[in-house]
Amino acid sequence: MSDTDRSPEEDVLRTLRKARRWHGSTRLYLLLLIVGICFVSLQAVARWHASAPLQYRTVTVSRGDLEITVNATGTLEPVNSVDIGCEISGSIEEVHVDFNERVEAGDVLITLDTDELEAQVARSRASLAVSQADLRQAEATLLESKQTLARIQHLRERKTLTQQDLDTAIANVARAEASLAGADSQIMVARATLDGDLTKLRKSRVHSPIDGMVLTRAVEPGQTIAATFQTPILLTLAEDLSQMKLLVDIDEADVGTVREGQKATFAIDAYPGENFPARITSLRYAPKRTQDVVTYEAVLEVDNSSLKLRPGMTAVADIVTARAESALLVPNAALRFTPESDTEFEWVTLGNTRDAADGQAVWILRDNKPYRIKVETGRSDGRRTEIISGELSPGTAIIVDTIGS
Repeated sequence: MSDTDRSPEEDVLRTLRKARRWHGSTRLYLLLLIVGICFVSLQAVARWHASAPLQYRTVTVSRGDLEITVNATGTLEPVNSVDIGCEISGSIEEVHVDFNERVEAGDVLITLDTDELEAQVARSRASLAVSQADLRQAEATLLESKQTLARIQHLRERKTLTQQDLDTAIANVARAEASLAGADSQIMVARATLDGDLTKLRKSRVHSPIDGMVLTRAVEPGQTIAATFQTPILLTLAEDLSQMKLLVDIDEADVGTVREGQKATFAIDAYPGENFPARITSLRYAPKRTQDVVTYEAVLEVDNSSLKLRPGMTAVADIVTARAESALLVPNAALRFTPESDTEFEWVTLGNTRDAADGQAVWILRDNKPYRIKVETGRSDGRRTEIISGELSPGTAIIVDTIGS
């Protein structure tokens, strides 16, 4: 078909198809161009980073004191505390003390109602009086029986009474002696009963066994207590809060380094940023197992003259197990640092010869290149480590990490 034979509509459709083919080719060319530019840019950046020299973060070797500590958590308690109970049952008539009140040994703390106890004492006194009267009656009966026996013996010698009369008189004396012994025993029982009732009456007034302070009070006037199988605890007294003890649990992995007499410091949440001194007075052998974790209890003495510390407070203690004075110290990050590849460093020792890569070492900079210095390490507190030997001195700059150029 010639161009003159096409209609105007066919010319328009043909033109549109050509435009679509050209537009698709143009977008492909543009996409390839952008990808090529990005690839060239990345190659340039990589070559630039490869050619840029590494920079290093350094710190200086210092000399100072190093403390090795063991961390433990525990609770503050009074050195001596006493639970106060009541040995008898009854109704509380009066409580004479309250929380935080100071008491002295012998002070009356609690008084029970004594009406029933006083009545029982009166009954016991009456029983004792009856027993004493029975004893006197038995004594009189015995005296009479002995006098009768004496007369019968005299008449028997004159043959005026039979042997049976004499035997009866002897038996009467024996019975009178037995009655006297029984009456005497009844007096002992009555006295014991009276003493017991008097003791109960005395125990109706609960006295303080020590000088101290009232920590807890678990009783109120009018309350009834029943002292049956176990004595109920009514009050708790702390003998002296100016001296306290800290009970902490030492992990079994650390217990080998902990000794009696070692010093410690501890912190509590009530006084942020403040540390309190303490000292280990006892390390107990009995293990404590909690969820398959074995610990050993240590007792630390604490001076609480200011009375800032209170029983029951949770404390986190740092026990000083070792101390190095005026030691050469490096941060642990310096001992962990190693250059990325052999092309970035040179080995150096005393003779500037290549050294094996075994053992501990730190790295220094010479002509902006890392050099390895072999060292012998000692104790560490987790942040810094003691250097025992090696070509280091205070002020030497050692590498701890790399930084961007």
